[in-house]
Amino acid sequence: MISAPFPQGSNAERSRMTNRQAVLGHIKSQGAMGRAQLARALGLSTQAISNIIAELTAEGLLVETGTQVSGRGLPAVQYGVNPKGGYALGVEVRPAAVFTALLDLSGEPVITRRRALDDPTPSAVLGIVGTMRDAMLAKTGVDPGLLMGAGVVMPGPFGQTGLAGHSADLPGWQTVAPEVLFETALGLPIELSNDANAAAMAERIGGVARAVHSYAYLYFGTGLGLGLVSAGQLVTGAFGNAGEIGHIPVTTKTGPAPLESCLSRVSVQAHLAASGRHAPDVAALDALHRAGDAALRDWIAEAAAALGQALHIIENLFDPQTVILGGAMPAALLDDLIAATTPPAGSVSARDDNPLPRLMRGASGRMTATIGAASLILNRAYSPRAAAL
Repeated sequence: MISAPFPQGSNAERSRMTNRQAVLGHIKSQGAMGRAQLARALGLSTQAISNIIAELTAEGLLVETGTQVSGRGLPAVQYGVNPKGGYALGVEVRPAAVFTALLDLSGEPVITRRRALDDPTPSAVLGIVGTMRDAMLAKTGVDPGLLMGAGVVMPGPFGQTGLAGHSADLPGWQTVAPEVLFETALGLPIELSNDANAAAMAERIGGVARAVHSYAYLYFGTGLGLGLVSAGQLVTGAFGNAGEIGHIPVTTKTGPAPLESCLSRVSVQAHLAASGRHAPDVAALDALHRAGDAALRDWIAEAAAALGQALHIIENLFDPQTVILGGAMPAALLDDLIAATTPPAGSVSARDDNPLPRLMRGASGRMTATIGAASLILNRAYSPRAAAL
């Protein structure tokens, strides 16, 4: 596989936190291992690794998983991530609902919740999220002290931009600092993101991108978003708005049009409505797809042409190992869309030495971005940040 190596550790004079992240991240990615193996993989001394492992074990983040015989020496103690050593809260705020999820340290969902939202203004949302958090902790018996932070997903773009005025906009949020409000309300470190970035990180923590370091993620929400991961870190841009790919123009039968007018859940619903079909949610789309609906097949063909153009742009701009599709669409529909798309020949990704397909399907379903929000916190624990991206 063509990929950047896992980030190396740094010696004691550099960064204790970076070394901790490197050890946790390598064990999470590769599985349980011993001190000497970790030292070789991360370029650290065995003594440095021993100190870090002792610290992480004392904090409950690592546990002994057994021993392994290698060579003539004593069996080497193996260490693995302790799923119950820490938890991450995920929060997704939509115009009509709030979703929450609690993930353990291994990235597995412990509990998820949804609550309808009549008032999406900041004061109402913050109160609801706090109540949902407390209810999930009470239900699971998780110690609040083990919460490592909260990832918060909201519709982009963030702040006052020239792209405002969409149905996904949340009233009252454009002129406030969401991170500050959530940190104050929840008493936790906050990672704020749009849904595409969060879903992209969910694939890295527990999906098809666990062993992939640089990839792009096309997220089907209400519209279409793009999450970019380079060397294991999100590319967010100056104001957190990198990846608003749904607004780029593509060529269609009727002339130039925004990509998400051809390739999104809104676009497929509009296409079906023109043929007298009603598909208000993912379940309805799935039913039409299983029935072989002709109008849906027509949309797939048109969407595949738009996806091919988007793929051309993404690949030549960012050189990803692969482009992953996921989000609030039926999995089988995304599979058919990928099968119908012809990857462009004039691309840096048209090569023979990449074992990954140029298009892949990731996780799908309504909780994808919510779980991704919590994954932002876990990724911060596992991935050393060499520089801001």
